[in-house]
Amino acid sequence: VTTTTVTHATPAACYAHSPDRSWENDAALTAEARAAGFRDLARQLVELPNGDGIEVVLGGGRAHFLPKEVPDPERPELKGARTDGRDLVEAWRKRFPAGVYAWNRAQLEAADGASVRYLLGLFEFSHMQWELDRAGDTAGEPSLAEMTAKALGVLERAPAGYVLMVEGGRIDHGHHAGNAARALGDAIAFSDAVRVALARTDPDETLVVVTADHSHTLSISGYPRRGNPILGLVVGASGEAAAGSEPVKDASGRPYATLSYANGPGYPGASDAQPEGAKRFPHLPKAVQGVTGGRPDLVALDPEDAGHLQEAAVPLASETHGGEDVPVYAGGPGAALFHGVHEQSYFYHAIVEALGWSEAP
Repeated sequence: VTTTTVTHATPAACYAHSPDRSWENDAALTAEARAAGFRDLARQLVELPNGDGIEVVLGGGRAHFLPKEVPDPERPELKGARTDGRDLVEAWRKRFPAGVYAWNRAQLEAADGASVRYLLGLFEFSHMQWELDRAGDTAGEPSLAEMTAKALGVLERAPAGYVLMVEGGRIDHGHHAGNAARALGDAIAFSDAVRVALARTDPDETLVVVTADHSHTLSISGYPRRGNPILGLVVGASGEAAAGSEPVKDASGRPYATLSYANGPGYPGASDAQPEGAKRFPHLPKAVQGVTGGRPDLVALDPEDAGHLQEAAVPLASETHGGEDVPVYAGGPGAALFHGVHEQSYFYHAIVEALGWSEAP
């Protein structure tokens, strides 16, 4: 079975929360990891020993594949992050001499999915851009849907089938930044990628599973009327503001937005980076003071602006994950296994069963 990965973050790793998850290149390895002979995540992608390796890898994170002496092809003022002197792009090319390497959208488009068997695409020095930011730079970076289509073009020729993982990794990053506009924009981009996958596959032959690994503290509150902008102020229904034309006010007499976070950088108290009041993206405070002047007056602002950070109740430099169950959707062969409420480890076994890899009783 052919394996591949497409991600809107770096293909080496997503948002780093703990030391072992930030081993994106050798410089990030701990002394214990080095002594044990562990390989960093970029090396693992290039050197995967199983089968004949990973056929398709698309995402960001070029820095983790280049040594610190090598300039980035797109931004020569930046150098790679590796300290072991290894150029993993060249190592990949030597392992797959007939493969195609791309670092921009035009090169990816030029790769013929009908003839290419191995494809490596590293489209950003660090993480891929959020979809809202990519919209102004479409010539340099492909969308998640475009990467998905290209990956399927390569993989659908595999006679024994394939496993494709597509991750909207920057949805998570947008929430951690307290910026619902970017998080939801990338959720739409992920939805577009799922739509491509469904259109390019046969539901009688291909299992498609869509889920998340955790929730966030984003909350919808109030009774906004139908059609109210999701990023906007609450214009009420259910008896609130009977005329339905003026924003609903809280107990302090100020309007509030439909979306807010339980914690994160959108807390309105003054910080070492921004003054008291509504916060703007990006905001990475190291010290935060309490609120002295009450909630921000959102009428004087534009909460639908992409740079606006939704209010947070607890000040943190980075919003956290939540504790709710997340949904899982499935269609195709084996989809009946994905139902009800389960521990996350169950879905591994469900996928193995759907692939026909489980042992007979």
